[in-house]
Formats: sequence, C-alpha cells, structure tokens
Amino acid sequence: LDRPIGGLLLLQPRLGTDERSGFQQGTADALWRNAPLVREFAPDALVVLSADAVYVQDYGALVADHVSSGAAVTMVTTEVDPDDAGRYGVVTVQDGAVREYAYKPEDPAGNLVANEVFVFRPDPLLETLEELASARGDDELEDLGHELLPRLVAAGAAREARFEGYWRDVGTVDAYWESHQELLEEPPPIDLDDPAWPVLTRAPARHASARVLPGASVTRSMLAPGTTVAGTVERSVVSRGAVIERDAVVRDSVLLPGAVVRSGAQVVRAVLDDAVEIGSGAAVGAPDGAIALVGLHAHVSGDAVIPAGARFPDEDA
Repeated sequence: LDRPIGGLLLLQPRLGTDERSGFQQGTADALWRNAPLVREFAPDALVVLSADAVYVQDYGALVADHVSSGAAVTMVTTEVDPDDAGRYGVVTVQDGAVREYAYKPEDPAGNLVANEVFVFRPDPLLETLEELASARGDDELEDLGHELLPRLVAAGAAREARFEGYWRDVGTVDAYWESHQELLEEPPPIDLDDPAWPVLTRAPARHASARVLPGASVTRSMLAPGTTVAGTVERSVVSRGAVIERDAVVRDSVLLPGAVVRSGAQVVRAVLDDAVEIGSGAAVGAPDGAIALVGLHAHVSGDAVIPAGARFPDEDA
C-alpha cells in the first residue's frame, strides 16, 4: 500500500494558521478540513469507513452501484442485536431508499443500522458541509450522523446497500473479545487465509514462528509468530511475542503482543493488553469451575502486572 504512485496516503491532522488546520473533532469535521484536497482530486465517489469493525466487502462493486444510482449517499446497512441498536445510526428503509435516520437514539425504532460504510457523491457532500460550517461554525461539525446524514436523508438523497454477511463492531472491549471468539469457530465466519482476499497488515519480520514446547496443549486457538507456549491454551487468540509458561492455563481469552502468563497462572475469559504480566499462580477472569459462564470477565490494561498468587477481579475485595 505504500508506494510512490497510488497506494495509501495518510493525511495527519496539521496545525497551521488557516481555518482548515487543527485537530479533527469527528468524521464530518475531518471531511470539511480536507475538502480542498478532495476538490483538487475530483473523485467520482468518496468512500468513508469506520476503522473498528470486522467484515469483508468489495468497495469497488459498492462504488460502481452508487455512481450508477445517482444518490448523494449510499449507506451500507446491516441488522444488529436489537439491544445494541442504540450504539449506531438507526435507519428506516423503503424500496431501497433511506427514509429516516436517527443517530444513536435512546429508543431505536428498529435494529437496521448504518454500519459506518458510506459512499458519497462529493459535490452534495461538500456543499452540505459548507452550509453546516457557515450556520454552526466549523467547531460544531462533529460526526456525520449528527446533522449531515439526517439532512441528506430528509432531502431524499440517501439509499441503502444491504449487507448480509458477517459484520461486527469491535469498538468496545466486550465486542472485541466476542469477535475473537467468533473467529475461532469452525468454520470461521470469515476466512482470514483466503488467497483471493489477503489480509494486508503490518507483519514485523523480527519474530520467528510460534513455538509449542513439549508438554504444551493448544486447542482451537490462533497463535501469532513469536509466541511461546509451554502450558495450556484453549479457544484463545495469542498475539506476537506472548508467552504462556509451563502449567499456565489460558482459556477463552485474547492476549495482545508481549503478554506473559507465568507458571501456574490462569487466564479465563479475559483480554490482556500489550506487555501485561500475570504472576505465577495468579488468576485472571472467570473463577475456577465457572467455565459455563458467558461473556468477558476481565480486561487488563497495557503494561500492568498482576502479582503472583493474586486474583483479578477480586470479587471478595
């Protein structure tokens, strides 16, 4: 993606003296601040994506359908758990047209939501942003869902593209954990090893292959390069450079890069952040014998150390 012509160009927020400089306060504000560059490039379509979801979609086909439709915006929609709908922009659709849009409503009218994949026709998008900036000030633009999308919907210029495949927002720790557990299913909801659809990500060369030492046990798990397993790992995702020592147990968990689980420790239904260390004999997550319980039980933030023999969370404290 990083090459002299084409590829991926990252536009960092910049400080300066003109009105478009400064830190971005939301998606609508970010588009307004980069509007001169968009106009200079003069694209046929502008794709705006959230970065905290897991799914597979062909943006090329989506853009082609949008351009041929003539709509000002195409919203990709999907159905979510009704109890979770209030976290998103909830839409009402009729014959492919988006008739209503409510941004993170307290009482959602349904569970069909915009899943944060949008394709815009640049001219109406930028014109509406300029109108909002003039009326409210550029410091009040915030996110697309606050005013821009409702205005385009009210003008009858919005259509939907229904997404039926696997889609999970991982913007919360619980959702992040749940998505990892779903990817360990057999078969997984999406194929991370599809040669026709490779996952392009940073893959540091400093790590060798994962090592599973004699006496270790690994069941229905994913091990990244550089991991060392001498204990037991079940239904877990273990990231680069993590270590599970002898007699340690990691079950139904996610270990981020550099996490260490010392000998005799137990990590059950937990997320360990970067470089977390769980001391010998410590217990993190669900208590012993509570494997039937569901959901995430513990999240340990980066670089934290759980002392030897401790329990986290300590329900008796």
